[in-house]
Amino acid sequence: MQQNNESHKPHIVGYATYIFVWLSLLALTAVTVTVAGINFGGITLLIAIVIAIVKSSLVLNIFMHIKFDDVVFKVFVGIAVLTLTAVFVFTFFDYLSR
Repeated sequence: MQQNNESHKPHIVGYATYIFVWLSLLALTAVTVTVAGINFGGITLLIAIVIAIVKSSLVLNIFMHIKFDDVVFKVFVGIAVLTLTAVFVFTFFDYLSR
């Protein structure tokens, strides 16, 4: 019995894309280190978090191939991100209340 796998499309990511993402991750790491050494006041942490979000989205979408996966995997990644965000928010509020 042969299965119908028309919904499964192979994806090919070229080496140029991997190299570009790798160089982007290196550059963003350098920016993170630079931002950590400069006093931007209250927004230093925000800048670092935004850079970390960009870096993690590059890794998830390109290296982990979430970009090409089914919707159910994207939903589970979203749930994991929301759970992590909730833990950070609750920890931050606990820190502020001390």
